[in-house]
Amino acid sequence: MMKKRLSGLLSLILLPLVIQTARAETAPQTVNIGYQKGNIFALLKFRGSLDKDFKQQGINVNWIGFTAGPQMLEGLNVGSIDLAATGDAPPVVAQAAGTPLVYLAHSPANPLSEAIVVPQNSAIKTVADLKGKRVALNKGSDVNYLLIAALNKAGLSYRDITPVYLAPGDARAAFQTGSVDAWAIWDPYLAEVETDAHARQITNANGLVPHYTFFLASRKFADTYPQTARKLIAEIKDTSRWANTHQEESATILSKSTGLGKNIWEKTLARETFGADRMTAGVFAEQQVVADSLKSANVLPVAVQVSQATWSADKK
Repeated sequence: MMKKRLSGLLSLILLPLVIQTARAETAPQTVNIGYQKGNIFALLKFRGSLDKDFKQQGINVNWIGFTAGPQMLEGLNVGSIDLAATGDAPPVVAQAAGTPLVYLAHSPANPLSEAIVVPQNSAIKTVADLKGKRVALNKGSDVNYLLIAALNKAGLSYRDITPVYLAPGDARAAFQTGSVDAWAIWDPYLAEVETDAHARQITNANGLVPHYTFFLASRKFADTYPQTARKLIAEIKDTSRWANTHQEESATILSKSTGLGKNIWEKTLARETFGADRMTAGVFAEQQVVADSLKSANVLPVAVQVSQATWSADKK
């Protein structure tokens, strides 16, 4: 009888600890999110809606800024962030480097929000005119794939140009001084150089590449905290619906938070649609084309099977 009483008492004492442990396993204490100036994560951060919702669940949000997708996914690889949002090419490059990532969702295609530009008075009129020229780009970024696709369509190869690998800020300076002939870049940097330097597009991604934004997570995070990952996708959808119908307010928020002019953000948002849909076989197939193209151009050191980055929640 005494043993039963002691056993029952012990169960009562341990029950709160069991409940607390179960809660700890279903939600992290802190979520580290990487973001760039030009995607929906920036609006999530500066509107504060995600922080508010996660705080109610006892989750702290830590936002870490990056200039481009490849650098962000390096952070994912070393564990400094749990979640990221990048364009088409960075996840493929990260997979080739052994980064244990998974695709959570993707935005609608936005091919007008990246382009190859030249100075207003440049003699370069078409992509074919890039032969023998110096083109600035961020290596492994989504515009790396755009440049390869555009060259191929024009009957050229990646070997026909001299790629100059620079982060956006350095590329902007090189473009301004004329040390490069062209620049492959995305919004809002694209909108800024068009507005302030009167850069001229020789092509955008329309008809060449879909240009998605992909929402990514470390495999460990997504598999350990699937409900938190799903909550993030839901928040992206909610903020996307708001942003798509409140472009002026979104431009005001992003202008104040980034220091770029509101007119630049209005131009950016006018050619971008936000959203978040779960991955499909079709989108994975499009990503495989990206991977194969980058490997053919020797941007990737090894071949990549994109479907290996399928989230366990999406596996049949």
